[in-house]
Amino acid sequence: MSTIKLGTRGSKLALWQAEYIKETLEKGGLQVEIVIINTKGDQILDRSLSKIGSKGVFTEELEEQLRSGEIDIAQHSAKDLQSELSEDLELIAFTEREQVNDVLVSFDKSLSLEAGKPFVVGTSSTRRVAMLKHYYPHIQTVDMRGNLQTRMAKLENGVCDALLLAYAGVHRMGYEEHIAEMISIDKFTPAVGQGSVALECAVSLDPAKKAKIRELCNHAETEQQLLAERAFLRRLQGGCSIPVFGLSQKSGSITGGIISLDGSEILKETISGDNPLEIGGALAEKILSLGGDRILREIKANL
Repeated sequence: MSTIKLGTRGSKLALWQAEYIKETLEKGGLQVEIVIINTKGDQILDRSLSKIGSKGVFTEELEEQLRSGEIDIAQHSAKDLQSELSEDLELIAFTEREQVNDVLVSFDKSLSLEAGKPFVVGTSSTRRVAMLKHYYPHIQTVDMRGNLQTRMAKLENGVCDALLLAYAGVHRMGYEEHIAEMISIDKFTPAVGQGSVALECAVSLDPAKKAKIRELCNHAETEQQLLAERAFLRRLQGGCSIPVFGLSQKSGSITGGIISLDGSEILKETISGDNPLEIGGALAEKILSLGGDRILREIKANL
């Protein structure tokens, strides 16, 4: 089998993920070449994600090279993937999921969202901003774009007092010593796909390559969880700029919902069943029927 060309963004976290996939594939006897590709989301750092468009902001350039055959597979943080792929592209593997929580990161380990003390949190996530407004209205936020190292430098320079980040990235980059607080998933239900790496390819990729990559990289339980979460997100048409959240942990169960941009209204429900696509879709329909359709319209009108 010819060398697998693996496309990735160039940030340290993306390269960590790419090296992890490369090592996994090479242990299975494949040869892998990493190809670094710059995306729109990496190039435009002076505007929030909601202002530059949420669809494919971290994936579009990678997908173009999948189509042209310049790369065989692309690795993405599963939470960065748009909810709908073009018909000529597909997801063939989801790696075993890391711990899914959000964490508060600071050089001041005494900081806590629960303490009631005001301080400034840096985040570029509309979901996290809205949840802070809902659960912790005493907290101020400042928009924080850039890779993890850039954000840590801004934190050190006093742009904010703390960062709100996914545990997975903090752990993979070795910043665990700066975790001041692990945020409960009961309050901060994570973004769809948080904690897993997804592998994407063109539908036309050699079936033997696809099968081998899937065999080596796919984690069946994580895949079932993410199929449910992505079905939920797809029905809600949620992108990076929409504060939608969803988490399937136990087999056959998904919790998810939507929160208004100002944090005043949150809808959250749990549904169980045997088919991940069905429970994801059913949860979305329930959220929409409870007023989620109105919240979505209001959010889109304000973006």
